[in-house]
Amino acid sequence: MALLAVIDCGTNTFNLLIAHQQENGMPIKKISTRSAVKLGEGGINKGFISATAFERGVSALVEFNKIIKKECVQNVLAFGTSALRDASNGSDFISEVIKKTGIEIKLIDGNNEAELIYFGNRLALPMNENISLIMDIGGGSNEFILANNTTIFWKQSFKLGAARLLEKFNPEDPISETTISNLDNYLSEQLVDLFEAIRIYKPIELIGSSGAFDSIIEMICGELEGEPLLDGKTGYIVDIENFYIIYDKIIASTILERKNIKGLLPMRVDMIVISCFLIHHILKNCNLRKIRVSTYSLKEGALWEFIQQKK
Repeated sequence: MALLAVIDCGTNTFNLLIAHQQENGMPIKKISTRSAVKLGEGGINKGFISATAFERGVSALVEFNKIIKKECVQNVLAFGTSALRDASNGSDFISEVIKKTGIEIKLIDGNNEAELIYFGNRLALPMNENISLIMDIGGGSNEFILANNTTIFWKQSFKLGAARLLEKFNPEDPISETTISNLDNYLSEQLVDLFEAIRIYKPIELIGSSGAFDSIIEMICGELEGEPLLDGKTGYIVDIENFYIIYDKIIASTILERKNIKGLLPMRVDMIVISCFLIHHILKNCNLRKIRVSTYSLKEGALWEFIQQKK
């Protein structure tokens, strides 16, 4: 069975998935790894990739390519998202990666990114005719999709990723009430289109797409003895009261305190305050009381799309 590699060149993290693809679209994962590249560090709101971030990104892909070659992967799909598509030197980065690895990164816009995220989430979780709000928190952008098991009714990408907001608001340690208020007001202004779509389509739940939402699962497990993330399990139900307990803990914490929170990966320590605040803002303003988490996202959605196109 042929192996396929998918690389998601995100603003914070580069992810590599190597998998077989079943006819039903579900991937049989062989290797999954990631690198905390922080491609947006120092330049995300200025529209360029800094020299050190540039080098980290290329080095990560060189290492990914070694794994890909070792596994004799037949097809490689690589996607560039918010930081790369917005950077004035994004094309230079893509050229350098081709030169060093032969990997061709395809830049995708926010709409395409949202579609792939939807495909991945639909694979991971049972969905029905009811409409869900799917939320993917990236470093450079957040994607929101209103959809059910057959149809995307509305989707939009917002330049409100955790790295952008962290750089823009530069929160205190711990974040102050003033910054919380400023951030809350800013999100309310920027997400007007989303809230109007929510009013029209009336989703019944929030589905969190991997990334920071995986961290929510892991922190609930570590701090509150909740269900752990398990290989092969792709969907989780989050007790909303447990989310609020974790939210309160994160918002009140310093960086040093967050380093000791059970289940929180070191690579997420700096971004998790913004991520938790984003989730809280959506739950509050969209009046949602149900949360599910998909461990699949763009990578798995790209796998599904690839096999559909080959049929």
